[in-house]
Amino acid sequence: MNGSDENVGRAAQSKRADARRNKETLLDAAAAVFVTSGVEAPVRDIAAEAGVGLGTIYRHFPTRADLIIAVYRHQVDACAEAGPELLSTSATPHAALGQWIDLFVDFLVTKHGLAAVLQSDNAGFETLHAYFLDRLLPVCAQLLDAAARSGEIRPDLEAYELMRGVGNLCIGADNDARYDARRLVELLIAGLRRP
Repeated sequence: MNGSDENVGRAAQSKRADARRNKETLLDAAAAVFVTSGVEAPVRDIAAEAGVGLGTIYRHFPTRADLIIAVYRHQVDACAEAGPELLSTSATPHAALGQWIDLFVDFLVTKHGLAAVLQSDNAGFETLHAYFLDRLLPVCAQLLDAAARSGEIRPDLEAYELMRGVGNLCIGADNDARYDARRLVELLIAGLRRP
């Protein structure tokens, strides 16, 4: 390979990395707008948050469902990738579990309204739900196992039960200003500790 070919290769890699970063910025902006305004928020609000034109969004995501699915997958991936990092940087495995569950709660808020958008596409929703379980259950199990091995929590907890419980505590939080799902989830995680 000569120097010219190497430069072309580096330029192509740099362009792909820039495109990936731009797409991630767009997905982060969409997620932020969905949290504050719901999944039916105007695309122009997402474009403004991301600092891009409407054409850029539609080029990447031709339909609203495409954008919502991409945000959902992006948020699942971010939550999954955070688990091992928190485990290696937190003071204790229980602290890592608590921080990860906090991210999981953020994710649950972000995906609010997804089912309504995908109502006509049950197969699409089932595929996303399977993706969600495949990516997040092992991470939650890893955090639970680490906290149990350290003696901080009971050893008989199942990741699915915990995630389902957290999800149930988050239902309806947006319909009642006095209902603080995050506080209840914090109490649940605190209650996992051994006396």
